Amino acid sequence: MNVIRFNPFAEVTTLRDQVNRLFDDVAQPRPEGAAATNNSRLWAPLVDVSENENEVTVRLDLPGIDPGSVDVHLTGDTLSVRGERRFERREGEGYLHLERPYGTFQRSFNLSVPVQADRVQADYEDGVLTIVLPKQEAVKPRKIQIQTAGEEKNR
Repeated sequence: MNVIRFNPFAEVTTLRDQVNRLFDDVAQPRPEGAAATNNSRLWAPLVDVSENENEVTVRLDLPGIDPGSVDVHLTGDTLSVRGERRFERREGEGYLHLERPYGTFQRSFNLSVPVQADRVQADYEDGVLTIVLPKQEAVKPRKIQIQTAGEEKNR
């Protein structure tokens, strides 16, 4: 017999997430014609931010976006990424359903550690923008040797 855990709040959490998405859509409505023009709506691309001992890496999903239309700025400890996915209406084609976001986007990230601004790299491959921000040497972890009572201390 399988034991299934019952979570009484699972349905409530799902409902809350759906309502939040609904209000997000209402707060940024599309103009007449449902995304028929450029700048029809602000949207936020999905992002992953990771860190290791040497660098912080930011990956944004930007499929179908010309990398030339994306701006990356580092100001102090804030990384900002802006761009636009243009809506292209095809002649003689009507839309029955639109889900892909169009228009401008902007994402900003407060970095938790100081980085070397002159060594930041950004690459775009297969619809993913990868930004690598090397950490400053002062914040990289260092291994400290522990001396035992029997070892001579060199000063």
